[in-house]
Amino acid sequence: MSNRFENGFNGRVAVVTGGGTGMGRELVRQLAADGCDVAACDVIAENLADTVAMCAADGSRGEVFTAIADVSDEAQVLEFRDAVAKWRPHVNLLFNNAGIGGGGSIIDNDRTEWDKTFAVCWFGVYYNTLAFLPQLLKSDVGHVVNTSSVNGFWASLGPDISHTAYSSAKFAVKGFTEALITDFALNAPHLHASVVMPGHIGTSIVINSGKILGRDPKEMTEDQLSQIRERIARRGLDMSDVSDEDLRVGMQAQAEAFRDVAPVSAAQAATVILEAVKRDEWRILVGADAVALDTMIRAEPENAYTPDFFTRLRADGIFGFTG
Repeated sequence: MSNRFENGFNGRVAVVTGGGTGMGRELVRQLAADGCDVAACDVIAENLADTVAMCAADGSRGEVFTAIADVSDEAQVLEFRDAVAKWRPHVNLLFNNAGIGGGGSIIDNDRTEWDKTFAVCWFGVYYNTLAFLPQLLKSDVGHVVNTSSVNGFWASLGPDISHTAYSSAKFAVKGFTEALITDFALNAPHLHASVVMPGHIGTSIVINSGKILGRDPKEMTEDQLSQIRERIARRGLDMSDVSDEDLRVGMQAQAEAFRDVAPVSAAQAATVILEAVKRDEWRILVGADAVALDTMIRAEPENAYTPDFFTRLRADGIFGFTG
């Protein structure tokens, strides 16, 4: 067995949060196929069951253990940790992947949604890192892989969309992970850390976020739809001829399009992440859009939040889909 993971993950033990769909599901599938035993959690039971079924259909060499856990609730995280500890005595890899989108405006959005989005995307990373740290320390080699976002270095979806909760959390994840590099080097040198910053990846994050935050288009109340209409109207779009049903259908179609027409699939993203971990890279950009955006912001940080900057992004085909 190699000193770290350059020869793959066979015989290792991994934990993946948000393993029911998207990149989390594909990380579970690819790790298990490589012979890694994987413990996965999610909040949507049917999605997690589908992941297990896919791993079985793949003929995976590794075992898969699952649990329902909300990563924003530390008590549930600790229950998940305890269950994993009974299953395997140590952990080699922790993928803090779970995330939702929401809570766009600290002024205009409900605080409950803002807090929930921030809690899942930031405290989920913090709680799971603390929880699984003893099992990581017991391993001969370990790696913590935290999923941030391009919104961890660019707090925007453009000049017309508020994006504060998600961006704030993803900046926190990026800073935390970078700080772990030195912390681990000083206090647990067999542990390394990587921060993942994906661009637009084909996942069900929009669909799942709606379910978790009570904004599933099929179940939204008249008041919720009215709020959506007001926000769209403030962007200069006439909604007077759009029925509630049309609005529901349009929102669902947009969420599905985010998943289905992305430039990078969830499976491709998972492969990029795992290959980067094998190379022991600490900074993992996923997607040509992420690389291009990173380059532009480094070249002209003072302009990153101007309308002209976003116009040029769109002209270059970057972030043509804004969710």
